[in-house]
Amino acid sequence: MVTGKVGMNPMRSKMFLCLLTALVTMVSPAAAQQPKKIARIGYLDATVPANAAARFEAFRHGLRELGYEEGKNIVIDSRYADGKFDRLPGLVAELVQLKVDVIVTGGPASTRPAKEGTKTIPIVMTQDSDPISNGFVASLARPGGNITGLSTLSSELSGKRMELLKEVVPKLARMAVLRTSTSPGDAHQVTEMEGTARAFGVKLQFLDILAPKDIGTAFQQARKEQAHAVLVLLSPVLISHRKEVVGLAAKSRVPAIYYREEFVEDGGLMSYAPNLVDLSHRAAVYIDKILKGAKPTELPVEQATKFELIINLKAAKQIGLTIPPNVLARADRVIK
Repeated sequence: MVTGKVGMNPMRSKMFLCLLTALVTMVSPAAAQQPKKIARIGYLDATVPANAAARFEAFRHGLRELGYEEGKNIVIDSRYADGKFDRLPGLVAELVQLKVDVIVTGGPASTRPAKEGTKTIPIVMTQDSDPISNGFVASLARPGGNITGLSTLSSELSGKRMELLKEVVPKLARMAVLRTSTSPGDAHQVTEMEGTARAFGVKLQFLDILAPKDIGTAFQQARKEQAHAVLVLLSPVLISHRKEVVGLAAKSRVPAIYYREEFVEDGGLMSYAPNLVDLSHRAAVYIDKILKGAKPTELPVEQATKFELIINLKAAKQIGLTIPPNVLARADRVIK
């Protein structure tokens, strides 16, 4: 009777060890040599960095919440035109040459050159006044191309701003409208305003601001026509020179309402606008989906859901204006 353990055949043992060594050699180094891909995001804005700071930080915060860390799994290449539209095509070309995975635009003025600069790189709008009329998407539900993102509904808001001015200035009969005719969506906003003005019995004076030098001239013309109030439409020129705008409005002692809260924070009277910081934060979700394989055409354009009325009582006092209590009660923020 034979007792004891039965050992593995020496030849089979040698073959097993060789096979195991080969597998370790093939798998481990290969796995170690495959670093995680660092996604490259291009951020394009028509204004100066200071104007986009809060929105840009909200966008970065949204990315961090989704697990993205700059320098670790993403890189953000930022480009700003400083209010000079003619620089935008060149900035888009730079981002294309960097082979970014997606381009994020800070507004319609930067979305258009991005659209013209690439048909293949996905583009995410953090805000757009009217992406359908601007020709950026076929529809909100089915964008149809390489662009998607968020809409601010600016055309509809112009009428609401006029309504607020009418409440603040009950005798409002003549209103100056500062615009930049080359801004995407401007024509549609003008059409919406003309309809609202007819309903309110208000005569509109449209003043085109194509360059900073036009701002002073526009206020001179508004005073000449004895405008009772001023309404400022979407314009990278005006937002980049907003301190001059609010200063001239105060000097002219004319109530003005703006499309961005930054005007009010810098001394303007009031603004009614979508919360752009919230929209920029939400844009991060689009980036996450695209980097995970989704196509822009598969991602419906979302509309703004948060709107804010901000009133500056110091500015009101400066021009001798009393804000009606019912308007003041609706304000989301009051600067005293």
